[in-house]
Amino acid sequence: MFSKRINALSPSMTIAISTLARELRASGKDVLSFSAGEPDFDTPQKIKDAAIDALNRGFTKYTAVAGIPELLDAISAKLERDNGLHYDREMILTSNGAKQSLFNLTQAIIDEGDEAIIPAPYWVTYPEQVKYAGGKPVVIETDESTGFRITPEQLRAAITPRTKLLILTTPSNPTGSVYSREEIEALGEMLKGTDVLVASDEMYEKLLFDGTRFTATASVSEDMYQRTVTINGLSKSVSMTGWRFGYLASPNKELIKKMVSLQSQSTSNICSITQKAAIPALLGEVDDEIETMRKAFEARAHEAYELFNAIDGLSVLRPQGAFYLFVNIKEISSDSMKFCSELLEKVGVAVVPGIGFGAEGYFRFSFATDIVTIREGIRRIEKFVKEYRG
Repeated sequence: MFSKRINALSPSMTIAISTLARELRASGKDVLSFSAGEPDFDTPQKIKDAAIDALNRGFTKYTAVAGIPELLDAISAKLERDNGLHYDREMILTSNGAKQSLFNLTQAIIDEGDEAIIPAPYWVTYPEQVKYAGGKPVVIETDESTGFRITPEQLRAAITPRTKLLILTTPSNPTGSVYSREEIEALGEMLKGTDVLVASDEMYEKLLFDGTRFTATASVSEDMYQRTVTINGLSKSVSMTGWRFGYLASPNKELIKKMVSLQSQSTSNICSITQKAAIPALLGEVDDEIETMRKAFEARAHEAYELFNAIDGLSVLRPQGAFYLFVNIKEISSDSMKFCSELLEKVGVAVVPGIGFGAEGYFRFSFATDIVTIREGIRRIEKFVKEYRG
């Protein structure tokens, strides 16, 4: 009855665990969830006001598939202002979140047997969308020794005549690592002379800690600009997860046209109200609110980092961005799924097993919640670890 491609698709582990945590909480169980990648802050008022104004003005009809002109101009202005990158309207496509942006790209460029290089740990969606397009994920494993970043030598060794795509994430979900300009330049050197495209997921661009600087992948050279498809949005930086706003940009107008055609036959335009609401955020009108959120995440990152590293048997690298800690449990368990299942069952703490991100021996802990909850959650984890080891 079902297609081979749908049968081969795995559900999102992060969504599955977040859903289970909500269900357990609804049934009366005391559950603290650190599984969702969702800021606990409200959407800034200026964004909500723009949405209300759009509703009051009756802006509730279909729009162009790629987005309304003033929205495309706002995205272009943001990329120019923040990243030094120029894109015309015809080089931009708005979609229902980064997931749809990536889906459009993989469906547009990957054929049966094509390869996509994916550094691990990776966002759970990357390999599944590559496989759904008929492609083969080629996973490059990383660890703490390189700050969970791939090396140029690893990239060079992974490239074959079938390689179509490199998926790069900076800052990273789930590790919080950030590629420096020099590191991206070195990766770019390995790609010269190839036809490999780069999907650069920059969703956490605004959430950086301790003076870490962000470098847009497309900005390091003309060659990287031409081969990079930048994927971004507003879900994380301005807490617009439920609004479903993402976009991608590429100088390859023909590629954009193909993806617009695909989206026209699937979802068509994104919500008209969301389009209007996104404009003030893209134009920098809520930057003060973004900085307030960033500082809160930074403070949480510092405290959670210290608390986890004080637990015997656990260790974690200090995150440079995003709002996750990728906690090493290898001294405790070699089965992250079992560890996390028992953690939820015995002490009511929901985290995501590292195996879901292609890295066994870890779990992802989201600190996108208040500090009191974070402290209590880590206290419970410490209690569980002591019992687990005993």
